[in-house]
Amino acid sequence: MEQPADDDVLDAVGPRLRALRRDRGITLAGLAATTGVSESTLSRLESGLRRPSLELLLPLARIYDVPLDDLVGAPRTGDPRIHLKPIERFGMTFLPLSRRPGGVHAFKMIIPGRLEPREPTPQTHEGFEWLFVLNGRLRLVLGERDLTLPPGEAAEFDTSLPHWLGSADGGVVELLILFGLQGVRAHVRTDPQR
Repeated sequence: MEQPADDDVLDAVGPRLRALRRDRGITLAGLAATTGVSESTLSRLESGLRRPSLELLLPLARIYDVPLDDLVGAPRTGDPRIHLKPIERFGMTFLPLSRRPGGVHAFKMIIPGRLEPREPTPQTHEGFEWLFVLNGRLRLVLGERDLTLPPGEAAEFDTSLPHWLGSADGGVVELLILFGLQGVRAHVRTDPQR
């Protein structure tokens, strides 16, 4: 498959930026106020009269909550696989499954097995969480509730509510987690014909 020429990629940035701004219902004046980029520069960028630069595109990528590559429509290069780098926290392993800045983040979480069950230490933080148990039995302490979720069960909750995740029976627990900042919730859609 033939890759588009650099000029073609750059020429497509302006219309893409205009479409993103309009889709989000943002005015040029509002965008200028939030990015610090002048309204005239933004207008010239959208109309193709100004070439995009990293200095101009970075604040726009943040405001539109899209990766820079998607913003410019850069051709895909290199290895498409996501190389998971485990994060160890609170005695658990988190594998980031998404790389997108902002928005909802996806993780695979592994709670190791233990001979002695851990004592719950509920925490709070800003955000909203959706989880799905893949393997094992999850103990979810949520406020005053103490729940056990078997494989195939899901839960969602506001993380400003005190919560704690652990193994219900001392075995290993694997789950998928979608986490977003306050107001960003996962919506599971089903086929109404089923």
